[in-house]
Order: sequence, then C-alpha cells, then structure tokens
Amino acid sequence: MNWKTAPLLASFYDFAVQNRALSRLGARALWNYDINDLQTLITSQDPSALTLDIPCGGGLAVLDNPRHVAADISPTMLKRARRKTTTLVQADIYNLPFPTDTFDACLTYNGLHCLEDPQAALHELTRVLRPGGTLQGTTLVRAAGRDLLITLLRRQGAFGNPGTRADLRTWLEAAALTNITLETTGAVTAFTAQKTGTQHPPASAKVD
Repeated sequence: MNWKTAPLLASFYDFAVQNRALSRLGARALWNYDINDLQTLITSQDPSALTLDIPCGGGLAVLDNPRHVAADISPTMLKRARRKTTTLVQADIYNLPFPTDTFDACLTYNGLHCLEDPQAALHELTRVLRPGGTLQGTTLVRAAGRDLLITLLRRQGAFGNPGTRADLRTWLEAAALTNITLETTGAVTAFTAQKTGTQHPPASAKVD
C-alpha cells in the first residue's frame, strides 16, 4: 500500500491511533504493547529543541510549537495534523528537503516498519540531525512473537521490510550513531541514539 495515495485507509488508521481506547486495545491485542509507553516518550520531548517529526501521521506526537516540524509523505495525514500545528512539510523520508545538521532532535514513531528500506531512512534522518543531536523512535520488530501478523501486513502492502531488534541496532550503528538504547515491549522496540560530533549552538527556529 502507498500511504501517499490511500486517503481512506490513512484516515481510518489515524482515527484509531488518536482514539485513546482504540489505540490502547489495538496495541495490546495486536502487538502486546502498552500504548502508555509511547505517550511517555512523546511527553518527554524538549519543546526548546528544533525537532523534525516524520512520519508525523495525524499529529500524535505534534507539539503546537514553531520549533516542531511535522512532516509526512501523505497529504491526508498532513491535513489531519494541521489541527495541531501549522509547521507542516510534505516530505519523503528517504530524501528530506533540509540541509545537513539542521535539527536538534529527530522523531520517528511507528513508521520505520512501513518502509522498504528502514536503514536508508535512518541514514537520512541522521544526515539532517546536528552533531550531538538525538534520534528517537519506535518501530515494530520481527522475532518478537508477532511475525505471522507482520508477514500478513507485508503481503497486504501495509508494512515494508521491518527488521529484528538486532537489525535495528546494526542500522543505527551503521548511521554512525552512538549512545544507543533499545527497549523492547512486546513487538515494539523504542530506541534513542545520538549523532557523533561536536555540539553546535542551538539551531534557528526557521525552517525553509
């Protein structure tokens, strides 16, 4: 499935994710995951950091803050995210329209497993992250008890090519990220990592 050209499915997915009861039930039943863990990650964001959030979906992690840049390839998702922010960019995660070393933080929640090449996406996110900046996200992983469901969703075109927890660590290391932490609950792995290099002064709030 192409999320860019599937507005009905994108809208249904976002409705379920944004609904507290449905998201809690779905996460537990499908992935053995407590959605409150994701909410904890989201609320830990630093509002002063120039942040790229991609894929932002309908804006689950979006802050109403000019320093929070919400990006997605899906016009439907961006339309829904507009309810929460005005700093929106339609962008391909493999070819981001931002200069190298732009953002203090990059967020990618529940998106990598939808991609055919998650490793390439992590490299591109690392490129636009400033030295010393933090990459944070969550993704579904294989070999965590839900492989049959993941295979089914891949056949339906909803998922791309998710890796295992070990694959995720390898991809992060290959992107020259350090201070990697992985926390797996059910079939979901949360990760944080830092871009190597000397920290620069805080980035400008303006993103062209």
